[in-house]
Amino acid sequence: MTDRSVIHASFSIERDYPVSPARVFAAWADPAAKARWFAGAEAEHHELDFRHGGSEINRGRRAGGPLLTFESRYHDIVEGERIVYSSVLSVEENPVTASLTTVQFRPEGRGTRLLLTEQGTFLDGHEDPAWREEGTGSWLAALAVELGVPAAR
Repeated sequence: MTDRSVIHASFSIERDYPVSPARVFAAWADPAAKARWFAGAEAEHHELDFRHGGSEINRGRRAGGPLLTFESRYHDIVEGERIVYSSVLSVEENPVTASLTTVQFRPEGRGTRLLLTEQGTFLDGHEDPAWREEGTGSWLAALAVELGVPAAR
């Protein structure tokens, strides 16, 4: 018998980018841009259908490890303002997390304040909520590089 467990956790991350909300939003919506900052060099496959009801799939391996698949479904998109999506992260064919994420883009001075909130379910001890928060922070740092701006706070 396998040990089964569930951990529920939520986190929010704020980042400021010195560019317009439209430009930050576009980096989430454009498949080529999203592949560069989100999928990264380890990606074996990335596809993005950015629309209400659309999906995103990112597959890859780290250092020759097991196949990781991150699949998302877009539930709400308000141009330049908000994205809401649900995701499942699987290792090989086994789901290890399921989550609901909201990303908000707010004008802040001459730039954008991005607020990302994730509510997650972490299954059977395969991933720690702190790892997900750290990884999400890394994605947002990569977004700053994609936008050609200094790393956001």
